[in-house]
Amino acid sequence: MKRILFINTKLKGNNNKLDILVENGIIKEIAYNLKDKYKDNNDINIVDIKGKLTIPPYVEPHIHLDYVYTANTPGATNSTGTLFEGIQRWSDSKSNLTKEDVKLRARIALKKQILSGIQYIRTHVDVTDPKLTSLQAMIELKEEMRDIVDMQIIAFPQEGMYAYKGGEELVEEALKMGADVVGAIPHFEYTREFGEKSVKKTIELALKYNKLVDVHCDETDDEQSRFLEVLAAHAYLEGIGEKVTASHTCAMHSYNNAYTYKLFKLLKESKLNFIACPTENIHLQGRFDTYPKRRGVTRVKEMVEEGINVCFAQDSMSDPWYPLGSGNLMNILDAGIHICQMMSFEEINNALDLITINGARTLNISDEYGIEVGKKANFIVLNAETEFEAICDRVSVLYSIRNGEILFRRIPETVETDSIFLR
Repeated sequence: MKRILFINTKLKGNNNKLDILVENGIIKEIAYNLKDKYKDNNDINIVDIKGKLTIPPYVEPHIHLDYVYTANTPGATNSTGTLFEGIQRWSDSKSNLTKEDVKLRARIALKKQILSGIQYIRTHVDVTDPKLTSLQAMIELKEEMRDIVDMQIIAFPQEGMYAYKGGEELVEEALKMGADVVGAIPHFEYTREFGEKSVKKTIELALKYNKLVDVHCDETDDEQSRFLEVLAAHAYLEGIGEKVTASHTCAMHSYNNAYTYKLFKLLKESKLNFIACPTENIHLQGRFDTYPKRRGVTRVKEMVEEGINVCFAQDSMSDPWYPLGSGNLMNILDAGIHICQMMSFEEINNALDLITINGARTLNISDEYGIEVGKKANFIVLNAETEFEAICDRVSVLYSIRNGEILFRRIPETVETDSIFLR
């Protein structure tokens, strides 16, 4: 039996220091002064967390790992910065992909994400490719990385389930091959009818293969793009809303308030999950505006206030849609609460939920996620003592613990100075 005792942890919402006993990768006990209780047990390794904030791992619910680091490849440069040119540039350049190339780039991104504290990832994979090259690569990578990160794969028809000939069949084939989630992009389909058809097909496939759903939904400034109501209605009627996610929903930013008020009733009853990508969409949206320019980020603040589950995501790391991206969700969180004007002290103190427990709920893993007795010993330690300090200083992760093992330990930097005022 392998036992490790993490002492002096500061759990979210608790002002006192607690000890966490882990046995064979499972949390066995959480209490005060466990060190004294087990002081005579020489087989227990002790790690002193020194009062630092200890929380469940970061969850990245929306990334495109098959696209990472392609922004500067020939033919992939997006000169207008729009979503639609990004799709076109990707379409023009993706035929040169190899499985080895996809895995190589994705590994670089995964390393950055894991070293920032992420242990759970949901990645979209473009399946509008008859060879399904990226899907094969990601399925292999998921298995290879399983000991240090949990991955969900979305069968995502980037060029449309129906706008791309054979897209519907490719999505279903991807599910048969092992994809975990059904994706769609209804606002990119050629007609509203095709868009609605793709949403209905997504729900149909999810029920047929017992899969989750994650739809790129209304990622546009067009206030008439209303596929969200279609997705929410079908999820509600089938009773699967907790397994369904609407990503982006940027058009909601432009909906009139009377329509939105009615829509919120359906969203709450459907129990749909939402993913906002604040840095990506502040970059992509409003490109057709002069001034004032819309932010284009969905109504995160309002949905949180209504008890609707919302989480934040990176979305891209240097691809045709977004030139930057480090994979560090603390950066996304900082930008997101600014953009969404969620800056009250209460909102700041609860902001970590947007990149932890809300993301776990979106991935449908809440039963296994969290710092609780009987669950896997998966957690991270931040270089802060309070939630407010962590957010204000955008602190780094000191420890990442997975199945009771230390994935990494970060030593805080030291600064040498001769000034008495800076010591």
